[in-house]
Amino acid sequence: MWWKRVGVRRRLGKVSEKPNENGKMMFRVLGVDPAAAGPTGYGVVESDGRKCRALHFGALHVAAKRQKASTGAVLHEVHELLCKLIEEFAPQAMAVESVFTALNMRTALRLAEVRGVVLLAAEQHGVEVFSYAPRQVKACVAGHGQADKKQMQAMVRALLAMDETPEPSDAADALAVALCHIQAEELHRRFGLPRAGSAERKIKLLGTMAGQAARRRAAGILANQ
Repeated sequence: MWWKRVGVRRRLGKVSEKPNENGKMMFRVLGVDPAAAGPTGYGVVESDGRKCRALHFGALHVAAKRQKASTGAVLHEVHELLCKLIEEFAPQAMAVESVFTALNMRTALRLAEVRGVVLLAAEQHGVEVFSYAPRQVKACVAGHGQADKKQMQAMVRALLAMDETPEPSDAADALAVALCHIQAEELHRRFGLPRAGSAERKIKLLGTMAGQAARRRAAGILANQ
């Protein structure tokens, strides 16, 4: 395990694009939690159809001085980082948290700009993009759409069997949206359930990854904090 700073960036384990020891193909998703002002979270999750593991996660923070020097600094840094992540980890899909409708107009526009470069990076590398509303992600990962950041971090840690709680919370959110898409893809492959549809329909179809064992582990994590 080692650390390399690009904002906040962490890699876990050795990456392989080959089938696992049981001959199962691995499905890899790059999750992105775009931010209008704060750090943009990212996380790469790999699944063999039964278990998921985090390969890499972090949050990109662009210094205020850099942002003042150039109005497009954040967009440039986000695009550059995502291009590097796609080239390094070769994800089969990108999962992005959608714009929160309750945001004010100015914040929504800034967030839309960041999402634009996220989509551009994916398009340039031929990676399909899927969007999920924050409430969908929370319902899928934590079991209900009102989970707070600490609950989400604990559930992500439990579902990915991580030794430590993923930090910062932006990175945990990115891992969560990747897990949400893995759940949607699994249901689509097994039962032919559509990935598209209204937010309410998606939540019902996705169900929750938060089984009893994961809930107990997450509760233990929260109790020890």
